[in-house]
Amino acid sequence: MTIEYEELEALRTQIEELRAKAQGSGIDVSAEIRPLETQLDAVRKGEQQRTSRFDRVKLARNQGRPFTLDFIDFITDDWFELKGDRNFRDDPAIVGGWGKIDGNSVLIIGHQKGREMKENLHRNFGSPHPEGYRKAKRLMKMAEKFNRPIVTLIDTQGAYPGIGAEERGQGEAIADNIFTMVGLRVPIVSCVIGEGGSGGALGIGVADRLLMMENAIYSVISPEGCAAILWRSRDHADVAAEALKITASDLLELGVIDEVIPEPRGGAHNDPETAMNTVGDVIKRNLRELATLKPKELLEARRDKYYGMGTWEEA
Repeated sequence: MTIEYEELEALRTQIEELRAKAQGSGIDVSAEIRPLETQLDAVRKGEQQRTSRFDRVKLARNQGRPFTLDFIDFITDDWFELKGDRNFRDDPAIVGGWGKIDGNSVLIIGHQKGREMKENLHRNFGSPHPEGYRKAKRLMKMAEKFNRPIVTLIDTQGAYPGIGAEERGQGEAIADNIFTMVGLRVPIVSCVIGEGGSGGALGIGVADRLLMMENAIYSVISPEGCAAILWRSRDHADVAAEALKITASDLLELGVIDEVIPEPRGGAHNDPETAMNTVGDVIKRNLRELATLKPKELLEARRDKYYGMGTWEEA
C-alpha cells in the first residue's frame, strides 16, 4: 500500500502503552502523549490523501474491521438469532434474526466472516451457499408478515461457487431473493460494511436505502478476478480496481448507493467502536425516515430507484 502501516501501528502502540502506565501509576503523561497524537494524526491524514482504490480493497478486507455480529451486538438489544432454510440446512455464512433498535423490533440479516481459521472454515469465509439465501428469504418474508423493517449488512467476496452450491441452485436462490426484496412491503436498509461482491452481495442487497462505509467496496467482480480474466494475471489487480470504480465515493457519484458513512482515520479497524456507533446512527436515521412512508410509496420509490440506474447519453 502507499502508506507505511507499521508507522501507524508503532505510534498507536506507543500511545496506548503510555496511557496504560499513566493509569496504573497516576502520573500525568499528557505532555508526552500530545506530540505523538499530533504525529499520528498527520500520518493518518497522509494515508487518507494517498489511498488508492486498491488500498481501499485492502482496507475493506482488514480482519480488524467489525463484522456483522459485532455490529449486531453493538447497535441492537435483545438479539435472537434464527437458523435454517427449512429445506436443507443452516448456513453460518449468513446470520439473521430479531433485534431491537431504538426500542423497535427489526429483522437483521448479514454475511458473517471469521477471524481465525477455525471460524473462517465454519463460516465458509463469508461466502454463502444457496441455503443461506433461502434462509434470508424466509426471514424477510417473516418480517413482512409482522410488518417489521429489515436491515442487511453486506460483507462477502461473493456467493460460494462450489459444485454442491451450484447443484442446489445458487443462481436461482440469489435471483429469487432479488425478486422477493423488490416486492417486500416493509422498509429495507442495507449497508456494505466491508466487501460487496457480485451476486453474493445482491442476494441481500436490494433496499430502499443502500449505504456504504467509507472504505468498503462494491463490485460485480473482485479486482483479482477481473485481472485474471483481462490480463491472465492477478498481478494487475490494482489496475483493475481503478477501472472498476468500486469505492464508496465512486458508487455515490454513479448513483448506485445513497450515502457514504465516514470511518475513523485510517479505517474502521483503528477504532471499531466509533465506526459501529456512526453506522448505527445512520441506520437509525434512515429507518426513521422510511417509517413515514406507506407500503405503496415504499414499493414505488424502490422500483423507481433501481429503474433509474444505468443511464446513458447518445452521441
